[in-house]
Amino acid sequence: MFVLYLALLAWAPVPLGSNRPWAWALLALWALALALWWLAGCIRGKHSYPAIIKDSQPILLCGLLWLGYVWLQLVPLPVEILKILSPQAARWHTAAAAPATLVLAPLTLDRYATLEAACKSTAYLAFFALSLILLRDRDRIRYTAYALIASGVLQALYGALISLQSAGDVASGTFANRNHYAAYLTMCLSVGIGVLIASLTGAKHRSWGSFFRNLMQWIITPKMGLRLGLVIMVIALVLTRSRMGNSSFFISLLITGVIGLLLAKRATKSMVILLVSLVAIDVFIVGTYFGTRRVVERITQTTAETEDRDEVAAYALEMWKDYPVFGSGLGSFPVVFPRYSAEGTLVSYTHAHNDYLEFGAEAGVVGLSLLGLMVLMSFAAALRAQYLRRDPLMRGLSFAAMMGILALMIHSSVDFNLQIPANALTFMLLLAFAWISLYHER
Repeated sequence: MFVLYLALLAWAPVPLGSNRPWAWALLALWALALALWWLAGCIRGKHSYPAIIKDSQPILLCGLLWLGYVWLQLVPLPVEILKILSPQAARWHTAAAAPATLVLAPLTLDRYATLEAACKSTAYLAFFALSLILLRDRDRIRYTAYALIASGVLQALYGALISLQSAGDVASGTFANRNHYAAYLTMCLSVGIGVLIASLTGAKHRSWGSFFRNLMQWIITPKMGLRLGLVIMVIALVLTRSRMGNSSFFISLLITGVIGLLLAKRATKSMVILLVSLVAIDVFIVGTYFGTRRVVERITQTTAETEDRDEVAAYALEMWKDYPVFGSGLGSFPVVFPRYSAEGTLVSYTHAHNDYLEFGAEAGVVGLSLLGLMVLMSFAAALRAQYLRRDPLMRGLSFAAMMGILALMIHSSVDFNLQIPANALTFMLLLAFAWISLYHER
């Protein structure tokens, strides 16, 4: 079961980020089959609930409320009740039906899209619960972290080689969009940096001789392989030329690094500073060689004339105002949004390029609050672990979770990474790492 779990984690980004109907269906069936397999074993007495399930009850309850809410959007309601809950949805259902024939109608304006979104959400929560259950010992935690790092390195090698062979092309790996590829690399980099932090000894150097001796020992150990893997992923991230992908990585690393320095014991501060300085060297040396300047140029040349994402965001906000509390139905954005953007945008948008606005418009204040609460609770759990735990592995996991959550939340302000199944699944693992880092072997 654990091997199939790791295989799912590594497979998810391969078929265009699983962002095709057959690919996300396979991902959902895979995750749900593993969950049902474990439940069947639990019923037969072969498995038992680990203690972390009880410790993680707040986020699991919030996740179940989210699932119940999404599936509720599909339930046909009496029209009179629908007019109270969502007047705009009732108006459009009435307009689409034959006169005087509409008796029942759901909150969603696109039943099929919401059904797909509900299936995906169920699979994501099942994967999150499986992460808490299956990662029950330190070896499995390490295997999972290294599996994600290996997936990121392979994606980086593939994307970078294709980009360098074709002069001028940007790296996108096996993803259809370079920005989603950059977000995936950022999450993998977060876990890689966390594992590297966990491997640091925190020993003080009483002389330059001991410092260089320990440095040479570090170079000839497997840690150097991990270090090279991080360099490869940084190269691929820069080659994506993704403005917010690169910015979110640097900003989240800086913020999490400061938090780590403030909460670290005195004996580990020098090692954390060393790690941050090494990554900074990657940014300025490796990044300069492979095109950081071009990323900066893309950022500085971005204007209102070259981008219409700000207009899309404004139209999405207008859409949200019409469905403020319960939304138009998860996944219904491509159907509902054209009414608000028919004359204002250059191309047809199927996503808002802003996860906050898209979830707000589709799920309303209720759904966005549930999702936001899950993320905030997980970040708080990772922050507490960084403050309370002294176990190097748990501190590394909490660092990875905080950095990955921050990076994706920053990037989601201008893109729709959480609509990509591979990125959403990987993000659920980061949320699970936050709770594992706080409660594992406490």
